[in-house]
Amino acid sequence: MKIGLYFGTFNPIHIGHLIIANHMAEYSDLDQVWFVVTPQSPFKVKASMLDNHDRFEMVYRATADYPKLRANDIEFGMPQPNYTINTIAYLQEKFPMHEFALIMGEDNLKSLHKWKNYELILANHHVYVYPRLSEGKVESQFDQHPKIHKVSAPIMELSSTFIRKSIKEGKNVKPMLPEHVWEYVDEMNFYR
Repeated sequence: MKIGLYFGTFNPIHIGHLIIANHMAEYSDLDQVWFVVTPQSPFKVKASMLDNHDRFEMVYRATADYPKLRANDIEFGMPQPNYTINTIAYLQEKFPMHEFALIMGEDNLKSLHKWKNYELILANHHVYVYPRLSEGKVESQFDQHPKIHKVSAPIMELSSTFIRKSIKEGKNVKPMLPEHVWEYVDEMNFYR
């Protein structure tokens, strides 16, 4: 199976994340998309960051009804700080029958040249890029790279930061969150 890895803190996961992941699973050659929930860095404790378990629970609930989408907590047991290259290597070792690819927004592609061992990632894995409105240019080395695939997914201008801020201000964000995630956020009184 060819699996796209979609990394993020997902604090919280919102409909934009689901739309992008589902688009990748349905309109590219990826068989599944795994949401890799990034643990909170012990060095960067943020008051607005929910703990690992709660963020994973929200991703799990959000993806439960989608057979091609999965929640993954593989990084929770890895040494911190962690790098994408280490996670991919670990997953490849643990699941040698699968082929792993990266999913990222165009904004991340613009800084890929700063990632640890990015050359190794590109030598061994495909990268699926969805469009984002952002400043700056993509490095010319990535423009026509055979392992980088630009997917014309919908442009989603919705952010977890905006959702957290809106909840804190008492706004109704229910349409921006998957139903089971909204119920969990409301029940647990998160981000207030």
